[in-house]
Amino acid sequence: MTNSSEQDHVLIFDTTLRDGEQSPGATMSHSEKLEIAGLLDDMGVDIIEAGFPIASEGDFEAVKEIARQSNNSVICGLSRAIDRDIDRCWEAVKHARQPRIHTFIGTSPQHRAIPDLTMDEMADVIHNTVTHARNLCDNVQWSPMDATRTEEDYLCRVVEIAIKAGATTINVPDTVGYTAPRESASLIRMLLERVPGADEIIFATHCHNDLGMATANALSAVEAGARQIECTINGLGERAGNTALEEVVMAMRVRNDIMPYHTGIDTTKIMNLSRRVATVSGFQVQYNKAIVGKNAFAHESGIHQDGMLKNADTFEIMRPEDIGLSETNLVMGKHSGRAALRSKLSDLGYELADNQLRDVFVRFKELADRKKEIYDDDLLALVNDEGTLAANDHIKVKELTVVCGTNGPQTADLTLTIDGQDKQTKVIGDGPVDAAFKAVKELFPHGARLQLYQVHAVTEGTDAQATVTVRMEEDGKIVVGQSADTDTVVASTKAYVNALNKLLVRREKSAPAPA
Repeated sequence: MTNSSEQDHVLIFDTTLRDGEQSPGATMSHSEKLEIAGLLDDMGVDIIEAGFPIASEGDFEAVKEIARQSNNSVICGLSRAIDRDIDRCWEAVKHARQPRIHTFIGTSPQHRAIPDLTMDEMADVIHNTVTHARNLCDNVQWSPMDATRTEEDYLCRVVEIAIKAGATTINVPDTVGYTAPRESASLIRMLLERVPGADEIIFATHCHNDLGMATANALSAVEAGARQIECTINGLGERAGNTALEEVVMAMRVRNDIMPYHTGIDTTKIMNLSRRVATVSGFQVQYNKAIVGKNAFAHESGIHQDGMLKNADTFEIMRPEDIGLSETNLVMGKHSGRAALRSKLSDLGYELADNQLRDVFVRFKELADRKKEIYDDDLLALVNDEGTLAANDHIKVKELTVVCGTNGPQTADLTLTIDGQDKQTKVIGDGPVDAAFKAVKELFPHGARLQLYQVHAVTEGTDAQATVTVRMEEDGKIVVGQSADTDTVVASTKAYVNALNKLLVRREKSAPAPA
């Protein structure tokens, strides 16, 4: 880093597809990973950590395809400090215009005990594996996992070894979300002062949110000299999550007076990415989440509303349009045409192919006949639902009638189309949703376990669409199904079936090849 502009530039390293996907239940399909990677690439993310290639054949193929399709971003794969991991990682990322190998090993006393290595033995492993990675790739990142609980003298020693072996980026992970902002800054400052060659490489910060300080810790590290932030969309990640991309990017933009740094992120694309990640991961964004939460730009108190009407600056430190959020307006109805729908969806960040638009338009007209007020969020639910329904190759909901009420019994009369054949049953359950799910299982027996059932209204009012999310597990494979409908039970049943279709795809991919 030689000039002022470079000194002020902070690289954004997105690990939604790796650390984010490690959230239990957040597993994404191959096509979903490619879609999210494309959106990240288009938004200006500097480095995309596309996955952990040694973890599975699916991860390897996803990283390889993302590498091939990337236009702008560096594509990175994660690997343990093992030669075969590094080789596998390189085989996946080498197809990128700008590939990177990211290798790591746990250096804290707690983590050194796992492979039962002495400090000297671990130092040798670090030298050998970073050297091996650098022989394959010019762009190598190294991480001392659990750095914030590693002895300072030893941390300096191994960071120096990694730099001398060829690492071009040193990431400093707060793996268990243990540190605080002043410690985060002090650690980066200490490494820059004590480690020979530290001024010739980039230091990165990777924070977890276990104590709710991930964003503060990341920004403090930047103030101390780190120039790469590792983060995820919506703060998705293991346990309490990772540093949220949208928070650090907008914090540096809004408070550029005290944090004079810049990124290459097109912030107007944040909201669309947030929605897509929430949809494909099944992790809905909490209403009061900073930047992208539904209430982030909502004002209910009289004083706040009066101030907003007179001057938006009184209670808003950023504009909704800065993150790509358009105001929810009644602009579409049953008389709206296909061109108007295409234009509106484009404004919301969706460019649909003709066949996709045709399918969404049919469902839009059906919705408009049932719901007189069509809001932006209704359209987004339609598009997202269309994306999930496209996977329903084996099982489809054809007809559903439920009977519910205080007198009971609650029943579901269901017809499914399974591989082109209609099957029908009528089942009693403990409520209409339970009856519908039992009916599905009777028509399509399976051993999957329902882990999560979640309903939320897309917009206000009794005619609001309900978006239903279900998470199911079978033999260690976890999938998320979603659907939206003005009828909650119909949405629930379609979400359940959507999850089953995803499980079928997973079964096919993991089935052993014929001898």
